[in-house]
Amino acid sequence: MSEVVRLYQYKSFLSGRRAMSAEDLMEKLEISKATLKRDIAKLRDQLHVPIKFDRDRGGYVIEQGPGHTDTELPGMWFSPEEVLALVTIQQLLDQLAPGILGARLRPLQERLTELMAKNGLDAADVGKRIRLVHAGKRKLKPQNFEATAAATIGRKRLSVKHFNRQNGETTDREISPQRLVHYRDNWYVDAWCHMRNDLRSFAIDALAQVHVLDTVAEEIPDARLDSTLGGGYGIFGGVPKGRAVLKFGPERARWVRREEWHPEQEVSEAEDGSFVLSVPFSDTRELVGDILKFGDGVEVVSPAALRRQVQKMLLAAAGNYVGR
Repeated sequence: MSEVVRLYQYKSFLSGRRAMSAEDLMEKLEISKATLKRDIAKLRDQLHVPIKFDRDRGGYVIEQGPGHTDTELPGMWFSPEEVLALVTIQQLLDQLAPGILGARLRPLQERLTELMAKNGLDAADVGKRIRLVHAGKRKLKPQNFEATAAATIGRKRLSVKHFNRQNGETTDREISPQRLVHYRDNWYVDAWCHMRNDLRSFAIDALAQVHVLDTVAEEIPDARLDSTLGGGYGIFGGVPKGRAVLKFGPERARWVRREEWHPEQEVSEAEDGSFVLSVPFSDTRELVGDILKFGDGVEVVSPAALRRQVQKMLLAAAGNYVGR
């Protein structure tokens, strides 16, 4: 048993005002008396767990009552997901400051630092010891994010200039922001577009001249937001038009079989060691990009239109290298 697991066991054994003798603890934990003494000293002196020997009850207890109500163990008890969440929030707050929203969030940043310190984590040291690698992160103007966030929370409309990267056009739009989305290291806003009279997801880095209006935002029910923008593949919403069936070779399958491409994906194993993945989609742009990055390690089985689209792009890409 590792020391981390063993120290955690003390809290489990002594919770609920229970008392245990040294002999019982040594037997349960399969440790010597010397190890028991070291553990108790570490819990009390380093980890600040209010553990003591109660002579009246003939055993060790964790004190309760005023000044001893918090018996949570320190930061090493955070799960990987919780540590990632703490560091991500810490970095996001750092990115927003200095700015209007950054100033408003400073109390939250201070509270987060206090929370981490309370659990044995030094905020500065954690940021230094954990490295978050951002791939494909686009530059975002803080003032545009702040205005978008303020309008989203304050339920106000936005006047924006939106740059469409697909056709290179910029349009003036009025939108009613519904919710902010952080996806693949970039920020988006799900919004009702008053020009298109429909729901759209806008990359905030593609918005320019963002102004908060006094007009109250149109309110869209959560169920409609989820069904319209959450059913497709990736950031592209819409009601699914079909399912893409992808067959990954045995080598690529070692990675893909542990990945979640979509909450409603279906998977199966082929006899030759290949891995078959089926995902719903409404727009092929992001899906095709994810397929192409696997090169010859994946084959589009169906639908036929998607298979032809990927084939055409692969042939065009191969043509870039002909004669060179």
